[in-house]
Amino acid sequence: MTITKNKNKKLITVALIYFMGMFLFGQNLLIKEYSTVQCGAQQFEKYLPFLKGKNVAVVTNQTGVVGNKSIVDTLLTLKVKIKKIFGPEHGFRGNTEAGTKVSSNKDAKTGLPIISLYGSNKKPTKEQLKGIDIVVYDIQDVGVRFYTYISTMCYVMEACAENNIEMIVLDRPNPNGFYVDGPVMQNELKGFLGLHNIPVVYGMTCGEYAKMANEEEWLTNKVKCNLKIIPCVNYDRNATYILPIHPSPNLPNIESVLLYPGIGLFEGTEMSVGRGTKFPFQVIGHPNYSDTGFYFIPKPNELSKTPKHVNKKCYGINLLDDEYLKNHPKKIALKFLLNTYKNMQGQTFFNNGFNAHSGNGKLMQQIKDGLSENEIRKTWEDEIKTFLQIRQKHLIYTDFN
Repeated sequence: MTITKNKNKKLITVALIYFMGMFLFGQNLLIKEYSTVQCGAQQFEKYLPFLKGKNVAVVTNQTGVVGNKSIVDTLLTLKVKIKKIFGPEHGFRGNTEAGTKVSSNKDAKTGLPIISLYGSNKKPTKEQLKGIDIVVYDIQDVGVRFYTYISTMCYVMEACAENNIEMIVLDRPNPNGFYVDGPVMQNELKGFLGLHNIPVVYGMTCGEYAKMANEEEWLTNKVKCNLKIIPCVNYDRNATYILPIHPSPNLPNIESVLLYPGIGLFEGTEMSVGRGTKFPFQVIGHPNYSDTGFYFIPKPNELSKTPKHVNKKCYGINLLDDEYLKNHPKKIALKFLLNTYKNMQGQTFFNNGFNAHSGNGKLMQQIKDGLSENEIRKTWEDEIKTFLQIRQKHLIYTDFN
């Protein structure tokens, strides 16, 4: 049998991904090539009819692509009347540091106005939506509650509902969609790092999440959005996917994406997570941590202008060497919080952002009180069960095995 060069190249790529997955993650985690999924954005026949003759706004960033072209360029080529682009945290081009306000401007390539939803307002205003008939949302998410793209999506849904505007969500795979875990957001801590009562890892695509928020009447004042979801084809919830484009500046590879649910909690501590290095969210360290033989030095760069402990030697843990990644337990990496807190006894550890990231006021105290990982997890069980019952009603794809 003759194999064409393109087929041969694809077979080699799939083999490399398979063996890389086996080497890095052992046999506990199914890892798939992103191209095995047909994303919502690729299925033009399912959503172009809704855009015909309409004034369109697109909510997207650098991850919203079809092939090697942005969703904006693609739709313009197809004669869709795009009037505005809305950009989330990190901006339309995805090159702004986390937490940094993004200014509204004009896209140099298309001349379209780019309206920031991470600047003076996080929710589109009535004036910003003036003249828009329908909004298209296309952003690659990573399935973690405090990763702010789902909050942006929900605010856009609210604004559309309030202004009688249709909305389409073009779905994409969730690389952390193969499990549900973590403390559930409490009402008193709700904010942009978590608008709803969900765990840190919620096991849904952005399309499923939009459906849930809309149908459960979680949007402000229980408004209902005229919402359409364009699902993925061939998405496997039991797998993770190597993302072809960095979802944000400091999640550069699959290792950082898989570690992010647990290591992201360290953003609410005095520990460095490697911002200002070549391996963000793949290391943990602090100048006063015990000398483990491993250290890194955060330095200012384009993605982290003022990283924690800048220019200081941070001793700590290289997470790439840990068993967590090699045999992913389908739980957030809570053990690192417990172990580093013990190591840092006598040092300032938590900061004001921890409870907002964890979603409750209990986890910090549980760690301080020396509770074991199993003891802490038991306090999440009932709330996770309640969430799973709600979640089940809104799934588009087959649930976990």
